[in-house]
Amino acid sequence: MSIEVPESPLAASMVGLLTGGWVAQAVSVAARLKIADQLAHGPRSAADIAEAVDAHAPTLHRLLRALSDVGVVQEREDGLFSGTPLGELLRSDVPSLRGYALLTGAPFHRAAWDALEHSVRTGEPSFPHVHGQEIFDYLRDNPSDGDVLNKAMVAMSGEFIAPVAAACEFPPGHTIVDVGGGHGAVLTEILAANPGTRGILYDLPEVIAKAADGPLRTALADDRCQMVAGSFFDSVPQGGDAYVLSHVVHDWDDDRAVQILANCRRAMHPGSRLLLLEGFLHDGPSASRMKWLDLEMLVMTSGGRQRTQSQYEALFQRAGLRPTGPTAQSPTFTALEARPA
Repeated sequence: MSIEVPESPLAASMVGLLTGGWVAQAVSVAARLKIADQLAHGPRSAADIAEAVDAHAPTLHRLLRALSDVGVVQEREDGLFSGTPLGELLRSDVPSLRGYALLTGAPFHRAAWDALEHSVRTGEPSFPHVHGQEIFDYLRDNPSDGDVLNKAMVAMSGEFIAPVAAACEFPPGHTIVDVGGGHGAVLTEILAANPGTRGILYDLPEVIAKAADGPLRTALADDRCQMVAGSFFDSVPQGGDAYVLSHVVHDWDDDRAVQILANCRRAMHPGSRLLLLEGFLHDGPSASRMKWLDLEMLVMTSGGRQRTQSQYEALFQRAGLRPTGPTAQSPTFTALEARPA
């Protein structure tokens, strides 16, 4: 007869928190190996999958059974593994969050988080402390890591931000300037949802050079979009009817954020509007993923942070813009509009 010995629920919860990094790394490895692609057409054995992805079969089995406990795959009674709706979000052949999973497991990204204590003790970003350069300089000099980050932003934008942007109305004939728009995931959704509009994708030359192979392919082929290279710290294309800043302003401290917004204001005509798409912090202690994204900004950027709606509106006013309130929102992201003051 065995004796049941109770565990402390608090201790079990703490162990769950402390091993969260293990789960993230395991999911990232599954994304790199394209496990979800292998399971897209039915259950398979670990040995079969291992042969297809060039992995060690017994060890892959150990990874898969652990991932089964968090719902990324399903371990069946017959010993095979099958895909799950959650695991589908790691597929490489459909829009998914695979790019974000690759970022969270990338050594350059994990190294910055490993130095979180440095940021907390000093108030400084850990990324330059670890890598010797600010993040955007590092990504320019390490294009393969820059590609990882851009794919992660495409994945996040497509899943969370683009639906909010597409819900905003843009009249036919209007030109939408996507400022710092990366590879164009958000602009693609806006153009698809608003027939008769045109777009301008504006970003650094090294980003624009790769954007033609991204989500904007169809819009470029249909002559509905052009790509312009430059820095939003210098200027922004003139005369747009709408200026979209998606997940851009949170990368920067207040003064540089105002500089970006002021350059947009100078480019706007009296009837233009600006749409800022960000995840807002809320006043008070309510739970929010944005608190964790705020820590991401702490370790990765020099002065970047998540802000409340009122803090963003204060930046608008400093830049000569008049806040007019949210135009669309999801549980996570909001499109906050401003007009020339």
